[in-house]
Amino acid sequence: MTVMLTVSGILLFVSALLIGYRTLAGPNSLDRLVGVDALLALGICGLTIWMVHTRDTTIAPAVVALGLVGFIGSVSVARFRVRDEE
Repeated sequence: MTVMLTVSGILLFVSALLIGYRTLAGPNSLDRLVGVDALLALGICGLTIWMVHTRDTTIAPAVVALGLVGFIGSVSVARFRVRDEE
C-alpha cells in the first residue's frame, strides 16, 4: 500500500507542476481560473492521500471545507468575470 501512495504522490506532484505552468502561462483569466481550481483539487487529493497514509481522519473536515471554498470561489469568479481584452 505504501508503494501505491508514493506513486500517487509523485503523480500529483508532476500534475501540480504542469498545471502550475498552465496557470502562469494562461492566455486569459478563464484559463488561470481553471488552473487555480485544478491546483485546489490536487491539494484536496494530496490531503486525502496523506489522510489514508497516516490513518488519521481529523483532516476530513479540512478537505470538505477546501472543496466548498473552491466551489464557491469558482462560481463567484465565473459569475462576475469581465471579458479579457485582446
